[in-house]
Amino acid sequence: MYMEAYCMKCKSKREMQNPVASFNAKGSPITIGACPICGTKLYKMGRTEAHEGMAPPPKSEKVVKRDGKLVIVESPAKAKTVGRFLGRGYTVRASVGHVRDLLKSQLSVDVENNYAPKYRVPNEKKEVVKEIKKLAQKAEEVYLATDPDREGESISWHLLEAAEIDPDRAKRVVFHEITEPAIKEAFEHPRHINMDLVDAQQARRILDRLVGYGISPILWEKVRGRLSAGRVQSVALRLIVEREREIEEFVPVEYWSIHGEFKPDGLKSFFTAKLAKIDDNDPVLPNEETVKPILVDMETAAYSITKVKRGERRRKPAAPFTTSTLQQEASRKLGFTAKRTMALAQGLYEGQDVGNGGTTGLITYMRTDSTNVSAIAQNEAREYIQGKYGADFLPSEPPQYRTRSANAQEAHEAIRPTSVMREPESVKEYLEPAMYKLYRLIWQRFIASQMEAAVYDTLQVEVTGKTSAHEYLLRASGSAVKFAGFLVVYEEAKNEDVKIEDEEENVKIPAGIAEGQKQELIRLIPEQHFTQPPPRYSEASLVQALEEDGIGRPSTYAPTISTIQQRGYVVREEKKLVPTEIGMQVNDLMVQYFPDIVDYQFTARMEEDLDMIANGQAEWTEVIHEFYHPFAEDLKKAQAEMPVTKSEPEKIGRICPEDGGELVIRYGRFGKFISCANFPTCRYTEPWLEKIGILCPKDGGELVERKTRKGRTFYGCVNYPNCDFTSWKKPLKRPCPKCSGLLVYANRREAQCTNCQETFLLETIIPEAVE
Repeated sequence: MYMEAYCMKCKSKREMQNPVASFNAKGSPITIGACPICGTKLYKMGRTEAHEGMAPPPKSEKVVKRDGKLVIVESPAKAKTVGRFLGRGYTVRASVGHVRDLLKSQLSVDVENNYAPKYRVPNEKKEVVKEIKKLAQKAEEVYLATDPDREGESISWHLLEAAEIDPDRAKRVVFHEITEPAIKEAFEHPRHINMDLVDAQQARRILDRLVGYGISPILWEKVRGRLSAGRVQSVALRLIVEREREIEEFVPVEYWSIHGEFKPDGLKSFFTAKLAKIDDNDPVLPNEETVKPILVDMETAAYSITKVKRGERRRKPAAPFTTSTLQQEASRKLGFTAKRTMALAQGLYEGQDVGNGGTTGLITYMRTDSTNVSAIAQNEAREYIQGKYGADFLPSEPPQYRTRSANAQEAHEAIRPTSVMREPESVKEYLEPAMYKLYRLIWQRFIASQMEAAVYDTLQVEVTGKTSAHEYLLRASGSAVKFAGFLVVYEEAKNEDVKIEDEEENVKIPAGIAEGQKQELIRLIPEQHFTQPPPRYSEASLVQALEEDGIGRPSTYAPTISTIQQRGYVVREEKKLVPTEIGMQVNDLMVQYFPDIVDYQFTARMEEDLDMIANGQAEWTEVIHEFYHPFAEDLKKAQAEMPVTKSEPEKIGRICPEDGGELVIRYGRFGKFISCANFPTCRYTEPWLEKIGILCPKDGGELVERKTRKGRTFYGCVNYPNCDFTSWKKPLKRPCPKCSGLLVYANRREAQCTNCQETFLLETIIPEAVE
């Protein structure tokens, strides 16, 4: 066989000597020979007759060289903090929340095929998933470091599926605080994804989708567009509506009380005591006619002290925060909504730069229903308390708190600072004011929870007065702090929705009183009262009610309260939740046609079923099957029988500037707005502005409540953009006493003038505003 090839040494073509047909490493046909002049090996590409019948060697499998460790978390802030602690060799990426979900355009649950969900990666997440997939293919190990709850477990599983990560190289790591020791511990003990937790979260998502996509279209058709129903939100709405009806139906009942003011014999001080018994019977004082003859008789009685009881009362500190108690306390003490509290807590958990050369997590995970505290954290707290306050403030044994929630996940910890040595004042300059206040609240509550109980000296005095007709027993009780204990750090806010009957009876009783001592009656104080209706729910008390009834989970409280307000079912007035007319209408239809969905016990049992799935004691498909069949029957019945109560959009009395049509009020995803009645032909819209009944100090226009894109409330002139007046602080109706300018709430106790900048105590401006 004659063949020529180029000789690199001779720099010219040469006839190939001893040519042999072969294949190169890629399996391509080649011919190998030698240069007849210099002997250099020659190569010629291409198939020849000599290759006939020859088979190329089998291709060796491509060996992918993997290097490094990929860590995936939810948020960029968390990625920054975690990355700082892991150091070299680790690449940390954020999924920016969920990477896969049910399709919005359809039910996405195949009820005929064992409730198989249909997931997709949203368009806005495709680039994120693409990058994670690319990084995962090159990484030697992939660590899924999403949050330590069911939702975090679910996100890890969706990442595994969507980014096609090899399960053999994927490891799940869980930490409850973003600190160097916690992360080191987590990475030393990785595990596999817990599919029981994933299934529990998947079941919750599918149940919520079946309820929402089942009921909402019926409400759109029968009542009004843009309405919605939900498994937890509808129960929360029912609580608010039923409380409102209790208030509406409440009939006040008159009753009276009688106090006596006494001067002990030989003393100069006075004290008051309340009538407790008449002839050993509880006094019944329904009206003034009953009270008058008793007062006349009591005036003639001779009084003396018949009993002095001294004692001691111990008051234990409250447990460290869970999600619900944090939301309640932040509402009562700081005035924060549940949504704002959780957003600030998320920032504290994921990490802030507090001058230590990078970001660090300041609190433990903020979605928890457990009051457990790690031994390490308890020991650090005890060391701090002993050093700061002394051994007297330290209990002999670390306190143990019983978790109130029946289904708490005990593996979780309470919300606490990651280090008690990081005092609030030391980080104040690095945190925004609201975040600092929340951190201080969490820090103080935790430190107090590990301290000794407060001790009170108690004193109860009984004064007896006798007349020829009756014997009167009056009681006074008081207490004084003997040992402050945990109170030196923190005192829990009072529940504004609970009336404490004996609160007024903490009387200052003079020293020097004794049994048998005569008492001079200075005066009798009759007082008329009326029974009060139950208070409306605040966000704090609604969260408390949801938790006590076992409805929802720590992660659902804030979104539920936000949703019922966004849908226009509830408005927030003076921190109280008030149902709207449409909210009451939707609730009544839900109670009539979907009684199970809004039944408190049924909803709580569903939560217990989800817990059983998470614990591996139930199959998620069976739980959904048991729920769906009766629910599907309710849907058919509602579709057939629910009356159509649609009303025309409310006209506002103005003409559309674009086509001359009537302007009407409509409801969208974010609440009320104004649009043209000729929609969709005319698409003119403008925001709905809530007037607050106060005139603008600049141009005399109405002041209105507005919201920023992030949902923060501020106040501005209705004539914007022609008038640019704005205020973050809520204006008061009363003008400034000094210059008649506009007053705004400066804080809980003071008002400030926007004109002369003078401040005034609120109690002098509006006495009823300060309790």
